[in-house]
Formats: sequence, C-alpha cells, structure tokens
Amino acid sequence: MTGRHLILSLILIVVLSVQAAAAPVQLIVQLKSNSLLGGVLNLLNGVVLDSIPEANLYLISLPKLPILSELVMTLNGVLWSEPNAGVPQPPMARLGVLSTKQTAADWYKYQPAFKKVRAQEALAYSTGSNVVIADINSLVDYSHPAIRQHLTTSYDLVSGRSYSTANLNQSSSGFLDQSSSGFLDQSSSGFLDGESATFLQQSSSGFLDTGNLPFANNPAYSHGTLTVGVMAAIAPNALIMPVRAFDDQGNADLFTLAKAIRQSVRGGADIVNMSWGTTTDSKAIKNAIDYAKSNGVILVASAGNNNTSSPQYPAVYSGVMTVAATDINDVKGSFSNYGKHVELDGPGVNIISAYPDNLYAMVSGTSFSAPIVAAELALVRSVKYYGVTTSVTSATVNIDAKNPKYIGLLGSGRVDILKAVRGY
Repeated sequence: MTGRHLILSLILIVVLSVQAAAAPVQLIVQLKSNSLLGGVLNLLNGVVLDSIPEANLYLISLPKLPILSELVMTLNGVLWSEPNAGVPQPPMARLGVLSTKQTAADWYKYQPAFKKVRAQEALAYSTGSNVVIADINSLVDYSHPAIRQHLTTSYDLVSGRSYSTANLNQSSSGFLDQSSSGFLDQSSSGFLDGESATFLQQSSSGFLDTGNLPFANNPAYSHGTLTVGVMAAIAPNALIMPVRAFDDQGNADLFTLAKAIRQSVRGGADIVNMSWGTTTDSKAIKNAIDYAKSNGVILVASAGNNNTSSPQYPAVYSGVMTVAATDINDVKGSFSNYGKHVELDGPGVNIISAYPDNLYAMVSGTSFSAPIVAAELALVRSVKYYGVTTSVTSATVNIDAKNPKYIGLLGSGRVDILKAVRGY
C-alpha cells in the first residue's frame, strides 16, 4: 500500500471510530476481485452476511454506514456499493376466496379474462413444452392440485438466510404488486363485472368467509400460489420454478432479490417473472438483470399498482418486458401504473387463480397481468427461439380508443395469445 493509500485508509478508520454507536447496517458491495474481500472487511470492520461469489458481490454488516468517498472505494477494490434497502409488502389488501363444486383443478382456465386473450385457443398450437419459467415471489403451496404437476426445482432464499430484513430501511417503498384497490369487496358483488359474476355462477362457485382462514388478509400468504396458478393454466406444459425471496410477512431486500434473479438463471430458467417492485434504483438488481439478459433469459415485470407513471424497478430497466393491467373491457385498471416504459397490457382485474389449502381466489393487480405474459412467452418460446418478445409485443390488440388519456403510455396494446402463438 502506498503512503497516500495508507493515509486515506487511516482517515476513513478515524471517521468510523468517532461515529456514535448505532444499529448495524447492511451494505452491498461489488469488488474487482474476491481476493480483496479480507482487506475491505478489515477496513470497514464488517462481517459478510451473504454473497454471490461468481459476481464478486457481497452483503456486509457494518456497525454504521460509512462515509466512503469514491476515491477510497476505488483504491480498496470496490467497484460500487449501496445500502441494502428493504422491499416490504403493500398495505393489507382485500381478496375474495372462493368455494367451488368444480372437480377439475384447473377449472378457472375458462374464466372471462383468459377467454379475452384467447388463451385456451392458443393451446392448439403450443402448450409451453420444454420451457422453464422462474417466478420470484413468496412461498408457494406446492401441493395445490392446480399447480403441483407443473413445478420443477424450487429455491428458497429465505429459510436459510442468516440475517433479518426487519430492521432494514423500508423507505424504498417496495411491494408485491397485488393491488389494494380494485379488489373484490367481499361484502358486495358490485365490484364484479357481469362476465365474472356469470362465470362464477356457472361454475357453482361462491365466496367464503375468510375470517377463519390463516393469513387471509396478508398478500404474501397467497401471492406466490396465485401467480404460479395463472401461469400453470395458460402454459400447462411449461415447467414453473418457484424462487422464494419474500418471507411470510411479505418482506424481501435488494440483495435477496438480486440473488433470486441470478439463481433463476443458474437454475435453467428461460423466462423470469417478477410480480414485485421497488422505488429504489438498485445497482445490485440492475446487475442481475444484465446478467440474465446476457444469458438469453427473457424478463417480465409488473408495472405497479400506484396509478402513476413514476418509475418502479425493475419494470423500467431496459430489456425488461413491463406489463400494465386492464379489465375485461380493455380499460386500464384503476390501480395500474402506466408510462412510456410499459410494453404491453394483460388482464389484471378480477383474476381467478389457485389459493393455498386447495382453495381458489379472485384478485386484482399487475402481479397477475405479468404472469399472463410470462406464460404467453413460454408458449411462443416453445415453438420458436428467436424473435419471441417481438412476436408477443406485435400480436396485441390496440386499446387506445378505450384509454384516450393513456395513448402512448400502455405500450403496444392488450395481449392476444392466440395471435402471438400462430404468428399473425
């Protein structure tokens, strides 16, 4: 180490030593080489909590967030660093849990929203064989009859995690994209459109009193099962890879989500569905997105549920297919985000899917529009390798007339799965 380097390091140590004691903080760092890790830990008085060695990416616990100049970071082999912000669940949302007399586990595949995008008709041309879709989400009910035959290897990044997300800075406003507005109000059928109400009547399905159901009002409890159920119905022969990144309270963090994207790629995913978002522009997540793209993986993200064009990540990153939500009449969901970064739209209002404990539920949110598109991509990818995303974005229905306030802000239009799979 040169004299200049030594002086800079000593200055940093002094700054750290005089700072008041505080709760430990978490810092994500990417190093030029993993051989530099020991020196960085000594300099920062840090401890490694987690790592992605092949990317030289580390999550470090520190007594206090240091004041690191770019020069000091560079001299010590750090390419970049950022705080590990929390990515929590949204406010409690309402959903309608269903009782049904149907004996077929996938009875909901005939629902109006799926009929609108011609999902069943598309299966005559492709069922998604030999395609793997990773879904980064909360815990999935692997035994549910609607999804258990559609799963491949799963990964749990929560159970073995050595640190807690409870004390992380929650100001990043991250969330699972399950809408807290536009949901079915269980005390009234007024939220249901006519087609959905008719379908439920014909299916001999009604709504349960959720008062005795475990965690019924916690979106994390059912979120993973619901999104996987959507994909299983639309691409029945695709294999779905659940990647658990959100805990039972719906909390995740930037490092875990970045790790989940990379694990999806290493696990063999062709498509990654990301029904979540954060307002934090994270280098760790962007780095993982770039890694996935460089490996030919297609990435899908929900646009978000704040009825705004403000950026949500990873939805706004280049190369990510961002999906907004529409209702049965092709009108933008009242909750759905919009913007020039949106590529296309999918049904996201009153969507029926699998719910834990062998039940079903009706929900709304861009969380459920994104897996429709992920499954559509699987159908196309199964029959062609090149031009998959173009096939999907060009095979849409123009909905500008239904959304005059959002022209140019809802992408190419609402998906038409049959049109995409057939190639015209």
